[in-house]
Amino acid sequence: MEDQFNSILEGDRRALARAITLIESTRADHREQAEAQLAALMPHCGHSVRVGISGAPGVGKSSFIEAFGLHLVNEGHRVAVLAVDPSSRVSGGSILGDKTRMEDLSRNESAFIRPSPAGRSLGGVARRTRECVLVCEAAGFDVVIVETVGVGQSETAVAEMTDLFLLLLAPAAGDELQGIKKGIVELADMILVNKADGDLVEAANHAAADYRSAVHMIRPASPNWRVPVLTCSAMTGDGIAKAWRKIEDFRAAMTDSGEFSDKRSGQAKAWMWSEIEENLVATLREHPEIKARMAGLEADVAAGTVAPGAAAREMLSIFRGT
Repeated sequence: MEDQFNSILEGDRRALARAITLIESTRADHREQAEAQLAALMPHCGHSVRVGISGAPGVGKSSFIEAFGLHLVNEGHRVAVLAVDPSSRVSGGSILGDKTRMEDLSRNESAFIRPSPAGRSLGGVARRTRECVLVCEAAGFDVVIVETVGVGQSETAVAEMTDLFLLLLAPAAGDELQGIKKGIVELADMILVNKADGDLVEAANHAAADYRSAVHMIRPASPNWRVPVLTCSAMTGDGIAKAWRKIEDFRAAMTDSGEFSDKRSGQAKAWMWSEIEENLVATLREHPEIKARMAGLEADVAAGTVAPGAAAREMLSIFRGT
Protein backbone atom coordinates (compact mmCIF):
# COMPACT_ATOMS: atom_id res chain seq x y z
CA MET A 1 0.00 0.00 0.00
CA GLU A 2 2.84 2.38 0.86
CA ASP A 3 4.61 1.60 -2.45
CA GLN A 4 1.35 2.33 -4.30
CA PHE A 5 0.94 5.58 -2.36
CA ASN A 6 4.48 6.75 -3.19
CA SER A 7 4.11 5.73 -6.84
CA ILE A 8 0.95 7.85 -7.15
CA LEU A 9 2.70 10.87 -5.61
CA GLU A 10 5.58 10.36 -8.05
CA GLY A 11 3.08 10.63 -10.93
CA ASP A 12 3.32 7.00 -12.07
CA ARG A 13 0.47 6.58 -14.58
CA ARG A 14 0.17 2.82 -14.00
CA ALA A 15 -0.16 3.35 -10.25
CA LEU A 16 -2.76 6.04 -10.95
CA ALA A 17 -4.71 3.66 -13.21
CA ARG A 18 -4.65 0.98 -10.47
CA ALA A 19 -5.86 3.52 -7.90
CA ILE A 20 -8.77 4.51 -10.14
CA THR A 21 -9.66 0.86 -10.81
CA LEU A 22 -9.91 0.42 -7.03
CA ILE A 23 -12.15 3.51 -6.78
CA GLU A 24 -14.46 2.19 -9.51
CA SER A 25 -14.86 -1.26 -7.92
CA THR A 26 -18.19 -2.04 -6.26
CA ARG A 27 -16.70 -4.62 -3.87
CA ALA A 28 -17.04 -3.61 -0.22
CA ASP A 29 -13.42 -4.44 0.62
CA HIS A 30 -12.23 -2.40 -2.37
CA ARG A 31 -14.35 0.56 -1.25
CA GLU A 32 -12.66 0.44 2.16
CA GLN A 33 -9.23 0.36 0.52
CA ALA A 34 -10.19 3.20 -1.85
CA GLU A 35 -11.39 5.37 1.02
CA ALA A 36 -8.20 4.70 3.00
CA GLN A 37 -6.20 5.56 -0.10
CA LEU A 38 -8.11 8.83 -0.56
CA ALA A 39 -7.69 9.77 3.09
CA ALA A 40 -3.92 9.39 2.77
CA LEU A 41 -3.82 11.36 -0.50
CA MET A 42 -6.07 14.26 0.58
CA PRO A 43 -3.21 16.52 1.78
CA HIS A 44 -1.77 16.35 -1.76
CA CYS A 45 -5.02 17.21 -3.57
CA GLY A 46 -6.69 20.43 -4.68
CA HIS A 47 -3.83 22.08 -6.57
CA SER A 48 -5.20 21.74 -10.10
CA VAL A 49 -7.61 23.75 -12.19
CA ARG A 50 -10.66 21.57 -12.86
CA VAL A 51 -12.22 22.21 -16.27
CA GLY A 52 -15.58 20.74 -17.28
CA ILE A 53 -16.17 20.41 -21.03
CA SER A 54 -19.48 19.68 -22.71
CA GLY A 55 -20.57 19.67 -26.31
CA ALA A 56 -23.08 17.92 -28.53
CA PRO A 57 -21.99 15.02 -30.76
CA GLY A 58 -20.29 16.30 -33.89
CA VAL A 59 -18.94 19.47 -32.28
CA GLY A 60 -15.38 18.12 -32.39
CA LYS A 61 -15.00 17.62 -28.66
CA SER A 62 -12.40 14.83 -28.82
CA SER A 63 -10.32 16.76 -31.36
CA PHE A 64 -10.54 19.90 -29.22
CA ILE A 65 -9.54 18.11 -26.01
CA GLU A 66 -6.55 16.56 -27.76
CA ALA A 67 -5.42 19.89 -29.27
CA PHE A 68 -6.03 21.69 -25.97
CA GLY A 69 -4.28 18.97 -23.95
CA LEU A 70 -1.25 18.91 -26.25
CA HIS A 71 -0.97 22.70 -26.02
CA LEU A 72 -0.98 22.45 -22.22
CA VAL A 73 1.64 19.70 -22.00
CA ASN A 74 3.84 21.69 -24.39
CA GLU A 75 3.48 24.58 -21.93
CA GLY A 76 4.78 22.34 -19.14
CA HIS A 77 1.46 21.27 -17.61
CA ARG A 78 0.33 17.73 -16.76
CA VAL A 79 -3.18 16.98 -18.01
CA ALA A 80 -5.71 14.35 -16.91
CA VAL A 81 -8.90 13.70 -18.91
CA LEU A 82 -11.82 11.97 -17.18
CA ALA A 83 -15.30 11.28 -18.51
CA VAL A 84 -18.82 11.38 -17.11
CA ASP A 85 -20.76 9.10 -19.44
CA PRO A 86 -23.78 7.37 -17.87
CA SER A 87 -24.72 6.01 -21.30
CA SER A 88 -21.65 3.75 -21.18
CA ARG A 89 -23.62 1.13 -19.24
CA VAL A 90 -25.75 0.68 -22.37
CA SER A 91 -23.32 1.44 -25.18
CA GLY A 92 -20.09 0.21 -23.68
CA GLY A 93 -18.93 3.79 -23.39
CA SER A 94 -18.61 6.20 -26.31
CA ILE A 95 -15.62 7.71 -24.56
CA LEU A 96 -13.65 4.53 -25.31
CA GLY A 97 -13.63 5.65 -28.93
CA ASP A 98 -12.51 9.09 -27.82
CA LYS A 99 -9.45 7.60 -26.15
CA THR A 100 -8.37 6.03 -29.42
CA ARG A 101 -9.05 9.29 -31.27
CA MET A 102 -6.91 11.19 -28.74
CA GLU A 103 -4.01 9.04 -29.80
CA ASP A 104 -1.21 11.60 -29.53
CA LEU A 105 -2.39 12.91 -26.17
CA SER A 106 -2.85 9.44 -24.65
CA ARG A 107 0.74 8.52 -25.59
CA ASN A 108 2.17 11.65 -23.97
CA GLU A 109 3.88 10.98 -20.63
CA SER A 110 2.43 14.22 -19.24
CA ALA A 111 -1.16 13.18 -19.96
CA PHE A 112 -3.58 10.62 -18.56
CA ILE A 113 -6.91 9.67 -20.18
CA ARG A 114 -9.47 7.54 -18.36
CA PRO A 115 -12.71 6.20 -19.86
CA SER A 116 -15.93 6.43 -17.87
CA PRO A 117 -16.71 3.38 -15.69
CA ALA A 118 -19.38 1.27 -17.36
CA GLY A 119 -22.59 -0.01 -15.82
CA ARG A 120 -23.31 2.95 -13.55
CA SER A 121 -26.07 5.48 -13.06
CA LEU A 122 -25.22 9.16 -13.49
CA GLY A 123 -24.98 9.50 -9.71
CA GLY A 124 -22.60 6.56 -9.49
CA VAL A 125 -20.41 7.80 -12.33
CA ALA A 126 -20.26 11.33 -10.88
CA ARG A 127 -19.47 9.99 -7.41
CA ARG A 128 -16.49 7.99 -8.61
CA THR A 129 -15.31 10.73 -10.99
CA ARG A 130 -15.02 13.20 -8.10
CA GLU A 131 -12.72 10.76 -6.33
CA CYS A 132 -10.71 10.22 -9.52
CA VAL A 133 -10.17 13.99 -9.79
CA LEU A 134 -8.58 14.00 -6.33
CA VAL A 135 -6.28 11.06 -7.11
CA CYS A 136 -5.17 12.71 -10.38
CA GLU A 137 -4.33 15.87 -8.44
CA ALA A 138 -2.31 13.88 -5.92
CA ALA A 139 -0.40 12.36 -8.87
CA GLY A 140 0.65 15.86 -9.91
CA PHE A 141 -1.78 16.60 -12.74
CA ASP A 142 -2.33 20.35 -12.53
CA VAL A 143 -5.09 20.50 -15.16
CA VAL A 144 -7.95 18.00 -14.81
CA ILE A 145 -10.49 17.96 -17.64
CA VAL A 146 -13.84 16.34 -16.90
CA GLU A 147 -15.76 15.61 -20.06
CA THR A 148 -19.47 14.95 -20.43
CA VAL A 149 -21.11 13.33 -23.43
CA GLY A 150 -24.02 15.72 -22.96
CA VAL A 151 -26.69 13.23 -21.93
CA GLY A 152 -29.53 14.29 -19.61
CA GLN A 153 -28.28 15.86 -16.41
CA SER A 154 -24.60 15.03 -16.93
CA GLU A 155 -23.72 18.67 -17.72
CA THR A 156 -24.98 19.77 -14.30
CA ALA A 157 -23.07 16.94 -12.61
CA VAL A 158 -19.84 18.03 -14.32
CA ALA A 159 -20.40 21.72 -13.55
CA GLU A 160 -20.84 20.81 -9.88
CA MET A 161 -17.42 19.13 -9.65
CA THR A 162 -15.30 21.58 -11.67
CA ASP A 163 -14.00 25.13 -11.33
CA LEU A 164 -14.88 26.26 -14.85
CA PHE A 165 -17.51 24.85 -17.19
CA LEU A 166 -16.66 25.21 -20.88
CA LEU A 167 -19.38 24.78 -23.49
CA LEU A 168 -18.10 23.76 -26.91
CA LEU A 169 -20.35 24.62 -29.85
CA ALA A 170 -20.26 24.19 -33.62
CA PRO A 171 -20.65 27.01 -36.14
CA ALA A 172 -24.40 27.59 -36.32
CA ALA A 173 -26.85 30.44 -36.06
CA GLY A 174 -30.54 31.26 -36.08
CA ASP A 175 -32.72 28.20 -35.52
CA GLU A 176 -29.81 26.07 -34.28
CA LEU A 177 -29.09 28.63 -31.58
CA GLN A 178 -32.66 28.14 -30.32
CA GLY A 179 -31.99 24.42 -29.98
CA ILE A 180 -29.35 24.89 -27.28
CA LYS A 181 -30.89 24.45 -23.87
CA LYS A 182 -30.91 27.68 -21.90
CA GLY A 183 -30.00 25.77 -18.74
CA ILE A 184 -26.77 24.50 -20.29
CA VAL A 185 -25.79 27.98 -21.49
CA GLU A 186 -26.45 29.29 -17.97
CA LEU A 187 -23.95 26.75 -16.59
CA ALA A 188 -21.19 27.97 -18.91
CA ASP A 189 -18.29 30.07 -17.64
CA MET A 190 -16.89 30.15 -21.16
CA ILE A 191 -18.19 29.35 -24.64
CA LEU A 192 -16.00 28.21 -27.53
CA VAL A 193 -17.17 27.91 -31.14
CA ASN A 194 -15.03 25.15 -32.61
CA LYS A 195 -14.27 24.35 -36.28
CA ALA A 196 -13.43 27.99 -37.09
CA ASP A 197 -11.31 26.98 -40.08
CA GLY A 198 -11.54 26.85 -43.87
CA ASP A 199 -14.97 27.69 -45.25
CA LEU A 200 -16.46 27.74 -41.74
CA VAL A 201 -14.49 30.74 -40.42
CA GLU A 202 -17.20 33.23 -41.34
CA ALA A 203 -19.98 30.99 -40.02
CA ALA A 204 -18.07 30.53 -36.75
CA ASN A 205 -17.63 34.29 -36.32
CA HIS A 206 -21.34 34.89 -36.97
CA ALA A 207 -22.27 32.13 -34.52
CA ALA A 208 -19.98 33.62 -31.87
CA ALA A 209 -21.68 37.00 -32.31
CA ASP A 210 -25.11 35.37 -31.93
CA TYR A 211 -24.02 33.50 -28.80
CA ARG A 212 -22.58 36.71 -27.30
CA SER A 213 -25.96 38.37 -27.74
CA ALA A 214 -27.65 35.41 -26.08
CA VAL A 215 -25.19 35.41 -23.16
CA HIS A 216 -25.76 39.12 -22.52
CA MET A 217 -29.41 38.35 -21.84
CA ILE A 218 -28.50 35.89 -19.07
CA ARG A 219 -27.74 37.17 -15.60
CA PRO A 220 -24.05 36.46 -14.87
CA ALA A 221 -23.31 33.91 -12.15
CA SER A 222 -20.57 36.19 -10.77
CA PRO A 223 -20.26 39.97 -10.73
CA ASN A 224 -16.55 39.46 -11.37
CA TRP A 225 -16.82 37.51 -14.62
CA ARG A 226 -18.47 38.05 -17.98
CA VAL A 227 -18.77 34.82 -19.97
CA PRO A 228 -16.43 35.11 -22.97
CA VAL A 229 -17.47 33.69 -26.35
CA LEU A 230 -14.45 32.80 -28.49
CA THR A 231 -13.75 30.90 -31.69
CA CYS A 232 -11.13 28.20 -32.14
CA SER A 233 -10.02 25.43 -34.43
CA ALA A 234 -8.89 22.09 -33.09
CA MET A 235 -7.60 21.30 -36.58
CA THR A 236 -5.31 24.34 -37.02
CA GLY A 237 -4.77 25.17 -33.34
CA ASP A 238 -6.04 28.74 -33.78
CA GLY A 239 -7.62 30.12 -30.62
CA ILE A 240 -6.43 27.26 -28.37
CA ALA A 241 -3.78 29.34 -26.55
CA LYS A 242 -6.25 32.21 -26.13
CA ALA A 243 -8.82 29.83 -24.62
CA TRP A 244 -6.26 28.70 -22.01
CA ARG A 245 -5.36 32.33 -21.18
CA LYS A 246 -9.05 33.02 -20.57
CA ILE A 247 -9.22 30.06 -18.21
CA GLU A 248 -6.22 31.46 -16.34
CA ASP A 249 -7.96 34.87 -16.23
CA PHE A 250 -11.07 33.20 -14.80
CA ARG A 251 -9.11 31.42 -12.09
CA ALA A 252 -7.29 34.65 -11.16
CA ALA A 253 -10.54 36.66 -11.00
CA MET A 254 -12.33 34.02 -8.92
CA THR A 255 -9.33 33.58 -6.59
CA ASP A 256 -9.00 37.33 -6.00
CA SER A 257 -12.70 37.63 -5.16
CA GLY A 258 -12.68 34.58 -2.86
CA GLU A 259 -15.24 32.83 -5.07
CA PHE A 260 -12.81 30.09 -6.14
CA SER A 261 -12.31 28.73 -2.61
CA ASP A 262 -15.99 29.32 -1.73
CA LYS A 263 -17.08 27.27 -4.74
CA ARG A 264 -14.69 24.42 -3.90
CA SER A 265 -15.92 24.40 -0.28
CA GLY A 266 -19.56 24.38 -1.39
CA GLN A 267 -18.90 21.53 -3.82
CA ALA A 268 -17.18 19.50 -1.08
CA LYS A 269 -20.14 19.94 1.29
CA ALA A 270 -22.64 19.05 -1.46
CA TRP A 271 -20.54 15.95 -2.23
CA MET A 272 -20.67 14.92 1.44
CA TRP A 273 -24.47 15.15 1.52
CA SER A 274 -24.70 13.31 -1.78
CA GLU A 275 -22.65 10.48 -0.26
CA ILE A 276 -24.92 10.43 2.80
CA GLU A 277 -28.07 10.27 0.65
CA GLU A 278 -26.73 7.52 -1.61
CA ASN A 279 -25.50 5.41 1.29
CA LEU A 280 -28.75 5.85 3.22
CA VAL A 281 -30.80 4.71 0.22
CA ALA A 282 -28.48 1.73 -0.35
CA THR A 283 -28.74 0.76 3.34
CA LEU A 284 -32.53 1.17 3.28
CA ARG A 285 -32.85 -1.09 0.22
CA GLU A 286 -30.88 -3.84 1.98
CA HIS A 287 -33.03 -3.73 5.15
CA PRO A 288 -34.59 -7.25 5.46
CA GLU A 289 -38.13 -6.08 6.34
CA ILE A 290 -38.11 -3.44 3.61
CA LYS A 291 -36.87 -5.97 1.05
CA ALA A 292 -39.77 -8.22 2.01
CA ARG A 293 -42.30 -5.38 1.69
CA MET A 294 -40.83 -3.49 -1.26
CA ALA A 295 -42.23 -5.53 -4.17
CA GLY A 296 -45.76 -5.33 -2.78
CA LEU A 297 -45.56 -1.59 -2.15
CA GLU A 298 -44.10 -0.95 -5.61
CA ALA A 299 -46.95 -2.97 -7.17
CA ASP A 300 -49.54 -0.99 -5.16
CA VAL A 301 -47.97 2.32 -6.20
CA ALA A 302 -47.82 1.23 -9.86
CA ALA A 303 -51.49 0.17 -9.71
CA GLY A 304 -52.48 3.49 -8.17
CA THR A 305 -53.93 1.95 -4.99
CA VAL A 306 -51.32 3.51 -2.69
CA ALA A 307 -49.91 7.03 -2.98
CA PRO A 308 -46.10 7.15 -3.54
CA GLY A 309 -45.69 9.41 -0.50
CA ALA A 310 -47.59 7.00 1.75
CA ALA A 311 -45.51 4.06 0.50
CA ALA A 312 -42.29 5.99 1.13
CA ARG A 313 -43.40 6.89 4.65
CA GLU A 314 -44.24 3.24 5.38
CA MET A 315 -40.78 2.11 4.28
CA LEU A 316 -39.10 4.85 6.29
CA SER A 317 -41.17 3.86 9.32
CA ILE A 318 -40.00 0.25 8.95
CA PHE A 319 -36.41 1.49 8.56
CA ARG A 320 -36.63 3.57 11.74
CA GLY A 321 -38.31 0.74 13.60
CA THR A 322 -41.31 2.89 14.53
